[in-house]
Amino acid sequence: MADYKNPALSAERRAADLLARMTLEEKAAQTCMMRGVEYATKPDPRQHCSVEPDTDFEWDRLKADFDADGIGFIHDMYSTPGAFNKIQRYFIENSRLGIPVIFTGEALHGISGVRGTVFPCPLNFGATFDPELVKEVGGAIGRETRALGMHEILAPNLDVARESRWGRIEETFGEDTYLSSRMAAAIVSGEQKGDISRSDAVISEPKHYCVHGIAEGGTNCSPARAGRREVESCYLPVFEAGIREGGAYNVMVAYNCVDGDPLMCSEWYLKDVLKQRFGLKGYARSDWGGVGRLKHAFHMVSTDEDAVGLAMRNGLDVQGCDYPPTFWKQSVVNLVKQGKLSMERLDDIVFRVLKVKFELGLFDHPYTDEDAWASVIRCEEHRAVSHRVARESLVLLKNDGVLPLKDVKSVALIGPSSAAQKIGGYSSTPQFPIPSLYEELKEMLGEGVTVRQCDGCAITYDKKQPRIVDGQPHLWSEGEEEIADAMDEAVAIAAECDTIIFVGGDNTITSGEGRDRCELTLNGRQRELIEKLAELGKPLILVLENGKPLELSRENEVCQAILMAFYGGESGARAIAECLTGQFSPAGRLPLSLPRSSTRIPCYYSMLPGGAGDFLEGPKNALFPFGYGLSYTQFAYSDLEIRRTGTFDAVVTCRVKNTGSVDGDEVVQLYLDDTEASVVTPPMLLKGFRRISLKAGEETTVTFSLDYDSFKLMDIRYNWTVEPGRFRVLVGAGSRDIRLEGEIVL
Repeated sequence: MADYKNPALSAERRAADLLARMTLEEKAAQTCMMRGVEYATKPDPRQHCSVEPDTDFEWDRLKADFDADGIGFIHDMYSTPGAFNKIQRYFIENSRLGIPVIFTGEALHGISGVRGTVFPCPLNFGATFDPELVKEVGGAIGRETRALGMHEILAPNLDVARESRWGRIEETFGEDTYLSSRMAAAIVSGEQKGDISRSDAVISEPKHYCVHGIAEGGTNCSPARAGRREVESCYLPVFEAGIREGGAYNVMVAYNCVDGDPLMCSEWYLKDVLKQRFGLKGYARSDWGGVGRLKHAFHMVSTDEDAVGLAMRNGLDVQGCDYPPTFWKQSVVNLVKQGKLSMERLDDIVFRVLKVKFELGLFDHPYTDEDAWASVIRCEEHRAVSHRVARESLVLLKNDGVLPLKDVKSVALIGPSSAAQKIGGYSSTPQFPIPSLYEELKEMLGEGVTVRQCDGCAITYDKKQPRIVDGQPHLWSEGEEEIADAMDEAVAIAAECDTIIFVGGDNTITSGEGRDRCELTLNGRQRELIEKLAELGKPLILVLENGKPLELSRENEVCQAILMAFYGGESGARAIAECLTGQFSPAGRLPLSLPRSSTRIPCYYSMLPGGAGDFLEGPKNALFPFGYGLSYTQFAYSDLEIRRTGTFDAVVTCRVKNTGSVDGDEVVQLYLDDTEASVVTPPMLLKGFRRISLKAGEETTVTFSLDYDSFKLMDIRYNWTVEPGRFRVLVGAGSRDIRLEGEIVL
């Protein structure tokens, strides 16, 4: 028996044996990805990247395109296991060496397609400040993805989002390096579960390696203007946490360039950092159309084949549907024959791919159980996790005593999202009802309270405008259903009710990939309608379902309460209704800062000092800063203690008491200020957080552990070190709500 067929041998030995038996064409095929829906005879009409469970495939076309060489990956074929098994069987039985395929899917907040649980968006994950809960989300995503027949997900998005105009902020965990790192390690470990051969685990592929969230001018794929110290201190640590702690096998490489170095062909970032320093176990994949940008955007080569060669020579391993697989495969073959791509380099790539396939267990168990998925998808446990995230991520920005609702007889529910729950981009296309806030609130308030609803205005008016994002056929939108202006009707309804709740924010046209904005105010006539409602002089509550920072200066003036829900997934409306009616106390915290105006950016809390604090028009800092969030109860902080336990180690403790009359969660945050650094450092950096639950009157001790990584900086010669000196230790409920302060001298 050939070594590669022996399950008793290691993945490394089996991969090496198989590699030695392969032809150049077979090796090239393993670096290719195809879109399964393009070969299916029955695409699913409900979602353009899905296929019907009983689909067949164009077998003659598959044979013509791939012959007996096989292929590495299949994407955009969301379905049930029967469809995956059918095409998997074809490639195993019709390729010379019987190499199985890896099936790949999008799963930023639930597996795409038409079946999976719709979890809240990753920005909600960041707002929970609860890594253990986010790990549960990862576990659920892994179970559903593998049960359906897919092995690998193009997630999570580990970009640090500090450019408020960028459309993809909803996909990230927010603006902070430490928070994003903790979430990265949590969700990846949940998805992979430490053993990718498990029937409930998938390969995680973080993106967009490695500086994509500070796009110049705020437009997607634009250059990142960042120096080495900023890259090493702010952006790389999140990927390092996902890879080293979470165990992520692969990365998807960003479209853009960093300081003029395109990530898609960067030897420094792909070889020196990613593979040598971080020890990436798997492969680096191009983002869709990214390799072609080396030619048409960056003008580094004159042909597409040369773009493929430049990328692969410098550390890129496999393509993400950049070109038709037949073109990519032939390009790789040509490059090797012309001496433009060494066989040694190609062998390294293919070994990485084969080793992952062996570790997945695909050679021994290539097919997925065709019956088990039905009991996994949207099971009670997964829907409960989704609901918990929606609850824990609600951020109360303002409350002048009008929340929770009590003694109301009538409520006017106004706004374009009041009867249509928003779930965000990169979601599945649900074939099940997703309740709106109107439905949920009406049920919770009961027959004794009148709830009247009116959209009042639209979020956007350019509906029915299909879009395909540059190079990405898997991203497509028909926009939103048309909403006619009915502002007079909305105001008339509100005038007859005790309390007004306006529900608005973003949709898939104002937020998402390729949806960058230069104005951060509520789109359309939403602000105008809010101001008209405020003139009625009644309690006005603003509920926001949004995917990026919003400028709420005027809303903050005229509304008595503001609740930010982001995109809460399939049970987001229920969580909002429960919060409004006082069934729990909100405790989410802002994972990003909200600016005072669209022009007062950036405004993230950890900006380097030295600039003026004010513009002619007013303060530069955020209106609502990172870490901010109110509650229905109050918490007192006391008894800060700082104890050195080693050269670079310390334990920090404090007491926190719920001094209010209702039970609630508190997010205790620890920041450090390096007061005597040899390079410029932020005035404060998050280095620890704990989400705790306390009953009314209950008190507890909160403990933080600090170590070398907590205190280190990159010095003037780009070496990591801990410098001697004084550090301020700041503990509180937000970056601008510090309750306790001490110091430690190293």
